[in-house]
Amino acid sequence: MKIAMVQFPGSNCERETSLAIQRVGMVPIEFLWNDSIDKLLACDGYVIVGGFSYEDRSRAGIIAALDPIIQVLKTQTALGKPLLGICNGAQILIEAGLVPGFASHAVEIALTDNKRIKQGQVLGTGYYNAWINLKLATTQRYSAFIHGLTATSILRMPVAHAEGRFVISKALLARIEAHGLAIFQYCTEAGDIVNEFPVNPNGSVNNIAAIGNVAGNVLAIMPHPERTAVGDVIFHSMREYIAARFGKHAPSTSLAQLPHDSQPAERFDIKPFKKRSDSDELLIELMITDNHALSVEGILKKRGLSVHIQRRIHWEIIYEHSKISDDSSDSLDIIEKIQASGLLYNERKECLIPPSIQLPGQFLVRAKEDLLGRQKQQQLTEQFGIPGIACIQHGILWQISAAPAYLDSVVEEIFKLHILFNPFSHECFVYE
Repeated sequence: MKIAMVQFPGSNCERETSLAIQRVGMVPIEFLWNDSIDKLLACDGYVIVGGFSYEDRSRAGIIAALDPIIQVLKTQTALGKPLLGICNGAQILIEAGLVPGFASHAVEIALTDNKRIKQGQVLGTGYYNAWINLKLATTQRYSAFIHGLTATSILRMPVAHAEGRFVISKALLARIEAHGLAIFQYCTEAGDIVNEFPVNPNGSVNNIAAIGNVAGNVLAIMPHPERTAVGDVIFHSMREYIAARFGKHAPSTSLAQLPHDSQPAERFDIKPFKKRSDSDELLIELMITDNHALSVEGILKKRGLSVHIQRRIHWEIIYEHSKISDDSSDSLDIIEKIQASGLLYNERKECLIPPSIQLPGQFLVRAKEDLLGRQKQQQLTEQFGIPGIACIQHGILWQISAAPAYLDSVVEEIFKLHILFNPFSHECFVYE
């Protein structure tokens, strides 16, 4: 049995994955994103390996999810072949709509910034690396990757990611649980589901560590089963699934899909940005090449969109009314102290620029749960002793430039690709 290890620029877990595949008696086949498709079609199953494809530009997994090779994987999984996405591979599967398995491959889930909060304090944001425990989810029903596991099986393996928190609407979560698509949950060593850090390492809803599709042949898992022999059971199950489905006596069955009843108009509510009267804005621009913007622009051009993309960091500083006088001198003093701290931008590679609110094609993207802004406010107040800051909000200001006659249609196409934001974890505002 040949298993393709699908790799993109920035993938880095191919060796561990190769060893895990070999340990269970299958043959690993290295497959780069620009290899011949025939090489991919000849394989019996697939693993999208972990790492940081395209350096997580824009957000983790989205650039790779728009690569043409993903369409080939969609076709192959529709034939019943198994596909395992590990960590960054899971992020790619979510952004490509391969999980939870809508017929239209609609994106209805987000894997977003880790949430590590205890007793009201932000303990950290971004990348987190630790050993965790997981078990079969209480509502799971079927997956090609869990044969041999029982309700009492506890697997200990590492997590290593910055955006591993599953964010799912209440309505879809109910459907996921009804169909048994939540496959693994984070738990204690005793198997208890405790929904707080560090048992839940990233704040994922319902402690979810892995989600599958309705057909059961695709799995997006955030922990790394390939990095420990304990995880071999997942690869062994994959091998048994291939033997059973594609062996000499395997029955020919059609694959189930999840009915999709969302309306796109309800999913993209883009409002004008309105700066609060009790706040100031800081707009940060890189003085070096912005690879995030270049990667977004590059994939859009590959898809036939003639655009130029710019990206800037946006901070909104909201003041405490009781600490700020009407003459604004207090707020200027706070801004100067914030700038002196060096916490919001690095003067050696970034610079402040004035907001350009008259330019068309500008969109401000913010996390619905702004943990980074919350952490910065906490640090400026507690570590730097700067008073008067009620809240800090972080965002990314994207500017889309195209021929004026085509700008509206180009923007519409870009939003359909959800490359600038995931509507289930972000809010988007028109910044004009």
